[in-house]
Amino acid sequence: MVFLFFNLIMIENSGKKLVEAIKNKGKNLEAEMSFFEHLEVLRWHLIRAAIAVMIFMGLAWTFYDFIFNEIILGPKKATFWTYRMMCLLTEKIDLGSDFCVKEIPIQIINIQMAGQFTLQMNSSLMIGIMIGFPYLLYEIWRFVKPALSEEERNSATGFVFYASLLFALGVLFGYYIITPLSVNFLANWQVSEQIANQITISSYLSSIATITLGTGIIFELPIVIYILSRIGIMTPQFMRTYRKYAFIIILIIAAIVTPTADALTMLTVTFPLVLLYEISIFIAEGVQKRKIKKEKEFFNS
Repeated sequence: MVFLFFNLIMIENSGKKLVEAIKNKGKNLEAEMSFFEHLEVLRWHLIRAAIAVMIFMGLAWTFYDFIFNEIILGPKKATFWTYRMMCLLTEKIDLGSDFCVKEIPIQIINIQMAGQFTLQMNSSLMIGIMIGFPYLLYEIWRFVKPALSEEERNSATGFVFYASLLFALGVLFGYYIITPLSVNFLANWQVSEQIANQITISSYLSSIATITLGTGIIFELPIVIYILSRIGIMTPQFMRTYRKYAFIIILIIAAIVTPTADALTMLTVTFPLVLLYEISIFIAEGVQKRKIKKEKEFFNS
């Protein structure tokens, strides 16, 4: 009898373990299905963003004559807005004759069979990405929004607007400031007068794309700092303590973004990055103050 009773207990325990294992397996399968469902949702958000980029790319392809002659080749012309402002400053302030740009001594050439077709394809894609970037941010926000609490949604209000605004400011700064300074510097740099500057169209386009897109992404620094501060990774005390190291990193980034060894161009890039870093400190401080205030309200309630 004792042996039979003992066997019944063992069978019951084994049955409980089996039921528990089945339940856990069901939970794991449910979580796994949920994970793949999230991937499916993310995939459709990215597909819609890609479609938007393709639409803007098609528009850029349609109006390519204006885009190529006025936008892409703009920094190559002495009539470009930046060069005219430099000459105007030279007239108002004695900055030297070299500061006024009157000619960009380079010739853009194509040395590949499909070079001009590839140029139109790549530049149209670049324009499509730039114009479609706000919509890409909007799709990312739609994907993340359901996972946020009501308080987090309220604190992140305006994310798409501010991120798009910073990206646009970065692109404009890169196009109107860094690009013409870099083009002018490199076009006038000569090792010997016997060497003519004949630049391939792919090299010219890649330089402009790297500068403008790179600067636009770098200008997202305040948004990145805000997110890291909300998570708790970044604090204003940390940013102030390691400010000097951050300035060294900024100088390195400025050297990478600018394809020239010109000190003026590097300093022109460094100044707004330092300003963005200081603004990011105030953003992190504001996030920290709100966290402390909410903690006090929680303990007082």
